[in-house]
Amino acid sequence: MKIVIIGQGYVGSALSISASKAGHTVIGFDTNPKVISSMNEKNLPSPNFQATNDEADIADKEVYIIAVPTPLDQSNLPDLSYLKQASQLIGRAATKGALVINESTSYPGTLREIVITEIEKVNKSQFLYASAPERIDPANTKWSIKNTPRILAGVNAQSTTAALEFYKTICDDVTAVSSPEVAESAKLFENIFRQVNIALVNELAQIISKLGISATEVIQAAATKPFGFMKFNPGLGVGGHCVPIDPIYLAQKAEELGAPAKFIRQANLVNEQMPLYVLQRLKELLNGSLQNKKICIIGLSYKADVSDLRQSPSLVLLKELQNSGANVFFHDEIIKDFNDLKTTPLTPNSFDLTLVAVRHSNLAVDKVISSAPIVFDCSGSITGAHHL
Repeated sequence: MKIVIIGQGYVGSALSISASKAGHTVIGFDTNPKVISSMNEKNLPSPNFQATNDEADIADKEVYIIAVPTPLDQSNLPDLSYLKQASQLIGRAATKGALVINESTSYPGTLREIVITEIEKVNKSQFLYASAPERIDPANTKWSIKNTPRILAGVNAQSTTAALEFYKTICDDVTAVSSPEVAESAKLFENIFRQVNIALVNELAQIISKLGISATEVIQAAATKPFGFMKFNPGLGVGGHCVPIDPIYLAQKAEELGAPAKFIRQANLVNEQMPLYVLQRLKELLNGSLQNKKICIIGLSYKADVSDLRQSPSLVLLKELQNSGANVFFHDEIIKDFNDLKTTPLTPNSFDLTLVAVRHSNLAVDKVISSAPIVFDCSGSITGAHHL
């Protein structure tokens, strides 16, 4: 198949690799020229792949897949501008019609209300439409596009069949559901499930701390039950593109329809406030004041072994520490600089307090322990440190 994948971020680039390896001729489209030049210089992902930002290169292909960001705007509301632009691009490029698949995460109804509507404004050709939400977990070495089950649905039987035909070439397990709205809702619910349970353990950690016992030990004890329990661990908060954002897409849609989304909103609030809770814990450990204290944050990215800073709670804590008068440093094995700061080596007794926000796999724990008299570990994995 001749395929165009619009958006070459972590979702689109991974999809390009998988589709190319499966033997498809793939064109990756992105408006960022640096992304395009980088991928073409490395000849990624294979000789039958081309990266471009020229609309002429994507004219009249068989399949168009949308893999663009769906962030929040400055008012913390869903921002579908990238999705609209991608849809309009397809409308201009696919003059003879094509199979159009949306992988970008959004609210139930997005395929019909946004993608189809925007394409039909500029193109009245016969199209097939399907939703197949991405399920990529960056830095996960166990689960990939190939072995992660895929769900999808078309707007009609012909669309569903066409989408199944494509995804079965790159995925081991593909399930068709009854409608695009089901597929879109399932993706949101997956991340809402994570957000709510992370919020629950983050709230538990705050309660257990007041009791003077270990939240980590409580969770490990509960996890010995072989049924009816799934282990989640507390942390500094949630980050990245999915968990802190996807729930808001469903909550916004629900509230537009007059349905309550109190549980989702409360989970978001608990996780958003975790950096402030940790800030208070650090202040207590430093005898009530952060003024002029040398504090090092280990790990700026939102999760281990990735360089993605989007929605990272580490950045929230960094700013709050600076506002509290602390002298803030950071150490990260992947991210070497941020704004006017550069990663700092972990030398003995360099700081008043070291905080492990994210533990990358190559972190030297012995250097962490020796870097400060007080170590606060949000990952819950370092023996002898203070934990949530």
